[in-house]
Amino acid sequence: QVQLVESGGGPVQDGGSLRLSCAASGRTIGNYVMGWFRQAPGKERLFVAAISSGGGGTYYTDAVKGRFTISRDNAKNTVYLQMNSLKPEDTAVYYCAAKFGWRTFDQSDQYNVWGQGTQVTVSS
Repeated sequence: QVQLVESGGGPVQDGGSLRLSCAASGRTIGNYVMGWFRQAPGKERLFVAAISSGGGGTYYTDAVKGRFTISRDNAKNTVYLQMNSLKPEDTAVYYCAAKFGWRTFDQSDQYNVWGQGTQVTVSS
């Protein structure tokens, strides 16, 4: 079973940037679809972005299109989320997750493995 650990979160000013990393261990993530989700206090966990196992396919929720970029380095067993032009409404705990198969990539209940999350706080 793969284990995931997120890092790179923290406080940032409105308009700033952060790069989240999701390091995998236990087995290679090369066969997994990888996703990023976020959960604000008192809100449900929402899809942010996903990337196919080979990295050729990506998808974003409308709220982050043009600002966030998901990427992966299978040789390093790591997935990234580059977040630019951050807004206060991006404040949340960000989770990395893994699943097999591209279908239903935006549905959190389809992901088998989750990291512990990393807090992102954007202040105005």
